[in-house]
Amino acid sequence: MIFPEVNKIEYLERNYRDLIKGKDLVSFQIKEAESDLYIRASQELTSYARQALLRFRGQIKDYIYSHPLFESTLLPYPREDDMPEIIDAMIQAAIWCGVGPMAAVAGAIAEFVGKELLNYSSEVIVENGGDIFIKSNQERKVSIFAGESPLSQKIILKIETPKNYVGVCTSSGTVGPSLSFGKADAVTVISDSVLLADVAATAIGNVVKTKEDIGQGLIYAQKIKSIKGVIIIKEDKMGLWGDVNFMVIK
Repeated sequence: MIFPEVNKIEYLERNYRDLIKGKDLVSFQIKEAESDLYIRASQELTSYARQALLRFRGQIKDYIYSHPLFESTLLPYPREDDMPEIIDAMIQAAIWCGVGPMAAVAGAIAEFVGKELLNYSSEVIVENGGDIFIKSNQERKVSIFAGESPLSQKIILKIETPKNYVGVCTSSGTVGPSLSFGKADAVTVISDSVLLADVAATAIGNVVKTKEDIGQGLIYAQKIKSIKGVIIIKEDKMGLWGDVNFMVIK
C-alpha cells in the first residue's frame, strides 16, 4: 500500500505545522499508519477525526485491493459506477489535470476528513503533508515553504473562507520524496477543491524545471478547471496567476 503523503514532511520536523498562523483554535494530531493529520477546530474532535480518517483510508485501501492499477498508474484513471465518493473525486481531479489519481490522495484525505468535522465545528483546518483544508470565520495566513529558495516562508497567503472551505496545496520538485517530474521549489495552488489543488500543484510542478519555465507553468495553470490561483517559486524567482492575496516578509 502506497500513500504518497507518507513521511512527506517528517524530515523537516513538521515545519509545515507552523505555516498556518493563529492560536485561537484547539489543535490535535491524528496518526494512522502513513497518515499524519494536524487539525485545528473550535473544540477537541480527536475521536470523530480518527473515525473519519479510518473510514476514508479504508475506502481507498479497499479500492486499491480490487483495482491495483489505481495505485500505480501515472495517467488518468477511468470512472465507473458505484465508486466510493472519495475515489470518484480523486479520479475526476486527476482527469482534469492529466495525472494519476493517487496524486490526489493527501488532498483527498484532508478534504474529506475536514468536511466531516464541519458537522461539529464551524471552523476546521486540516493539514496533511503540506496540503491544507481551511474553513474559518476569520482570515488565516499561510506561509509557503520553498526549501532552500530565498523566498521560502517569505510569501504569506491571506486566505478568507466566509462561505466555503478552501484548499491550499503545495508541491515541490526539490523538497521531499513525493514524485515530481519538475524542479520547482514550490508550486502552491488555491482552489475550492483540496483534491484539485493537490493534483494541480503536482501537474503544474511537472512543467517547471528552471526559472525560465515559470511562465510556462502559469500558462498551464490557466488551463486547469476550477483553480483560483497559483504561485510558482524557483530559486529567487516567483510567478503568480489568479486570485492570490499575499504579502511579502522582508
